[in-house]
Parts: sequence; structure tokens; C-alpha cells
Amino acid sequence: MTGPLVCTPLRVERLAVGGGAVRTGGGRRSREWAHTHRPDAARPLLVAGVAGALDPRLRPGDLVVATEVRSGGTVVPCPSAPLLAGALRRRGLPVRLGPLVSSPRLVTGAGRERLAAGGALAVDLESAALVAGGGPVAVVRAVVDTPSHPLAAPGTVVRGLRALRALRAAAPAIAEWTAAAGPHEVVLAAPRSFCAGVTRAIEIVERALHRHGAPVYVRRQIVHNAHVVADLAQRGAVFVDEIEQVPPGSVVVLSAHGVAPAVRLAAAARGLTVVDATCPLVAKVHAEVRRHAGRGDTVLLIGHAEHEEVVGTVGEAPGAVRVVRDRAEAARVTVDDPLRVAYAMQTTLDVEEADGVADVLRERFPGLHAPRSDDICYATTNRQRAVRALAAGCDLVLVVGTTNSSNSRRLVEVAERSGCPARLVDDAGDVDLRWLAGVHRIGVSAGASAPPHLVDDLVHSLAGLGPVVAREERVADEDVRFSLPLEVN
Repeated sequence: MTGPLVCTPLRVERLAVGGGAVRTGGGRRSREWAHTHRPDAARPLLVAGVAGALDPRLRPGDLVVATEVRSGGTVVPCPSAPLLAGALRRRGLPVRLGPLVSSPRLVTGAGRERLAAGGALAVDLESAALVAGGGPVAVVRAVVDTPSHPLAAPGTVVRGLRALRALRAAAPAIAEWTAAAGPHEVVLAAPRSFCAGVTRAIEIVERALHRHGAPVYVRRQIVHNAHVVADLAQRGAVFVDEIEQVPPGSVVVLSAHGVAPAVRLAAAARGLTVVDATCPLVAKVHAEVRRHAGRGDTVLLIGHAEHEEVVGTVGEAPGAVRVVRDRAEAARVTVDDPLRVAYAMQTTLDVEEADGVADVLRERFPGLHAPRSDDICYATTNRQRAVRALAAGCDLVLVVGTTNSSNSRRLVEVAERSGCPARLVDDAGDVDLRWLAGVHRIGVSAGASAPPHLVDDLVHSLAGLGPVVAREERVADEDVRFSLPLEVN
């Protein structure tokens, strides 16, 4: 396999894209070029040019990145489309992802309506022939004409110039795609993605919707993942910041991160039916704080004060809890009685960092009471061990998770501390192609609140850049399952 190839049917398209793009000729000539000039089907190939819009929402100069190319009964997938679209969006360009149709002749009027009815965004004359050889392919087309402004209408030259300017602006992203294209090895950390507490919380919302019907209200994000929240919202869950936003008499689910007792009192005052999705491991920490505070201890809670889990835990005994973020805070925190001190931990911390903070506290307070069992949950520990294991042999680690997910951010930190560059991505579209240039072995993990299908989508997108050899590196098996609350069981 030789280096990636950029194909542009027309001379003006090649001039707009630059960077050594190859002109194939328009229409029939592209088919002839493909027949004689592309013997290596494994060679990464990107097609760039102009197209006609099928979707009336598209405007001249908009860019369409093909998720697949259709022609007759043939469909050629373009798995790397989210990566290319992300590169274009980072440059502020208007981008739509979706199917592209290639036709042997210009399509107008009713013909466009029929193609649009199948969900395609745009139509061109050449892409299907150029990508027909298989292998890693991508297509980006700039819109010239639209259903309301066809080619044979005033203003075509202006619209054409707008499309060519869009192609010129897209050229750096195209260059990033070609630099990233090629074979990769993907090492999947295991365990990864959903833990038992997250699975339980999502199932609780689903069952509440089934039992009570929509809407079911959820205080804050049920788990810290935008995709999970969006999916449940589409099914009838309504997410609110505070209990006061829930109509009296409604059903409300409390998130997996736990809440302070004041929140439960506020729900009771409004006559709400409460379904508690607090993770049992978070509930264990709440019980520890109540126990220690009840016997007069000052509780040093190792964690991040702004995190919802910590806010809820502090609420169990506000006057008795001091939040300690790091070693520096541990070295200067004050307590009422140095002989009556206990500590607890946020469940999603970096294990090594949290243990280091605890070591400082033990040195300062020799009689410090420890939790009866580890507060950092099994899933956090296992995922960090798995990332540490794969980071040692990878050029880059990608962690799938939302930015407000504590356990996901900790995985990035663990990889970086192990000497491997790491990035947190919400999904495949967040992956910057520049990270992949010159990278061969990519480690992939996901936070405990990230859906497994996002990892599958990411690996699929990487396979759109070239051959991928995927393997799993497992450090532990997980068979934990938590029972559901009686309200939905």
C-alpha cells in the first residue's frame, strides 16, 4: 500500500484543494480513471469536489461529508466520516454528515425529490466510481446548487465560487486526514465503559418511564454522560437542576451520584414520588460519614468539592465534614479535635493520588479512622489498572467520556502519568486527526458512565483510515450487579 490519495474530478476543484490532489476528470472520465489508475484497493483515498444538495436545508458553500456513497444498489461505507467532519468543524466550517448519492447523469426536479426521500443529503457524478475499489475511503463535497436554486438558474457562478472557497477552507482538514490515514493497532482496555452502578441508574429511569409514563423527572444528570442523558430525554425523561423545578405530585429520580438529605426533604414537601438511583457504593460512603459524625469525629472527605457526589456526601453532616482535594490541602487542613478524626473518599478518584492524600492525613493524625473497606469503587480501580497496563505500550490513549465525568478524567491522568499521551473524547467526532499522525498503536478505554457503543463507533471510525488490528488487554473480570429499588422492581 502506498500513501493516501486525494482525488478531485475537475481542475478548479484540484486548484481549490491543492496539496498534490489528482484530477480524475468529471463524470464518465472519472469512471475511466478509476478503472486504470487505482490498482491498489487498500490505498486510502479521499474524494473532494462539488455537489448538488438534495436536502433543502443545505446552502451553497455547505460541506457534506459522506457516511456512505450510494449508486444503484451499491453502498460503499465511509467509516472515518466523523473524524473528517470533526476536523472541518474545528475550522468553523458548516458540515453535515450523511449519505451521498452518485448518479451517471445530472439529477433535477422530481429525480432529486426521489433521492432525497431515501435520506441522501447530496448528489454528484463521480464519487461512487472512485471509491468502488473498497479500502479506506472518505468523501467531502461542497454544495453548489440546491433544490430551490438549481444549476440552470441565475447566480450559479456566485454559488460555484462559494463552494470552491469552502473546498479551499477544507484543504487543511483534508491534509490532516491523509496524514492520519494508514494501518493502526488498537488496544482495548478491559474492563471499560458501564459499571454496575451506572447500569442500575439507567435501568431505574427506564423502568420508571415504563411504569409511570412520561414525563419522569430526573434531578441533575442521571450519570455524567451527554449521550446517555440525550437518549433518556428522547424517551421522556426531563432533567432538572433542582427539586423545586419538578411539578408537585410528579415522579422524580435521584441521580447515581447521591444527594444531601435536604434534597429528600424538599422532594417530600412537594409530594413527589421519589425513586433513588444513588449508587450503592456512594450510599456506603454516606453511611460512613453519618457514623463518624454521629460519634463526634471530624470527617476529612478526600475529593473535589464541586463534584455532585461530594456535595451530596457533605450534606450528610455539613458541620462535621472538611473536603480535602490534594496533598497540599491535607497538609494544612484543621480539625476541632486531632484525636477524633476520620476520613472518607469520593468513589471516582485516581487511586494513587487519593492514597497519597490519605498518607499525609495519617501522618498528621495518627489516630485517624479509616473506612471499613475501600471507598474508591471497584470499577474505578479496575479501569485505572487497565489503562495503566495498556498505556505502557501505546503511542496514544483515547478515553471515551464526557468532560464532567470524574472517573473518565482520572483515566486520562493515569495514562499521562504512565508516560503516554492521552485525550478525553465524547465520541469519535471529538478525535482530532492531528493526534493520529505518525501514531501506530492506539489504546482505547471508556469511563464508567460511557456507553459501550461509543467505543465500538470509535474503533469503526479508526478502521476508516486504514487496516486496524484490534485486541483486548484485560486486567479483571466484573460480574457485579446491584439490585433495583422497590419503587421500580
